[in-house]
Amino acid sequence: MQRSLRHKTIIRAIPETGEIRVDALVRLTGASPITIRRDLTELAEAGVLRRTHGGAARPSKRGIPMPFAMRSDEHQASKRLLAAAAADLIGDDESLIIDNGTTCQAVALALAGRPVTAIALSLHAAAALASVPGASVVVPGGAIENDTLAFTGAQALRAVRDVRVDVAILGACSAAIEEGLTSTSYDDAQVKAACLAAARRSVLVATADKLSRTSTFRFGSAADLTHLVTTSAASDEVIAAFRGAGVQVVVVDDAG
Repeated sequence: MQRSLRHKTIIRAIPETGEIRVDALVRLTGASPITIRRDLTELAEAGVLRRTHGGAARPSKRGIPMPFAMRSDEHQASKRLLAAAAADLIGDDESLIIDNGTTCQAVALALAGRPVTAIALSLHAAAALASVPGASVVVPGGAIENDTLAFTGAQALRAVRDVRVDVAILGACSAAIEEGLTSTSYDDAQVKAACLAAARRSVLVATADKLSRTSTFRFGSAADLTHLVTTSAASDEVIAAFRGAGVQVVVVDDAG
């Protein structure tokens, strides 16, 4: 079992209450006890679980950020479809802010080569946009997060507040409509809120599973969006709720 799949298997195996033991994870994954203990150390350092004596338990906080590499491996086909649909909402010669995260990175790849001016809030998105000639790419500078390569500090916040753009392409850790648009990080939520204020159009690009989740730090509501691009796994009720809030919903069929 490859490392990223093993990590996802470990995280999903941890019960809501109590803990899972190393020997149970060995049986589940087929990996050695040494490998499992190393995995648990890495995942604990990333904040997605808590080490216990002889095993692991869920961390004691709400809305846990997953390591970037693990998130990047998830829903790859769906993200490509979402990215293509989001890119279709952006006209040539428009300006945009592109948020951090794996789905926004996919949008950046879909926009590569297009004549747009983009402020990229992660090095991943900046590299994707600049991979071929065409786009004018700007990064805000300042500190970056080690795992996500995202700009979420004070300098990024000031940079976003100082611009006005046509479109903000946003990701969200969680976007349950009754709870609002939320993030697991305070700094990230502050930057995302500034993106909403800086753009004439705000496009949330999210797989359907994120539309039923909530995290700790709220940066907006459905009414702050002009568009939602999501997958056909989203329920009719959720789609109707976003449309009822005045959001134009684009649904991509990822059933295949």
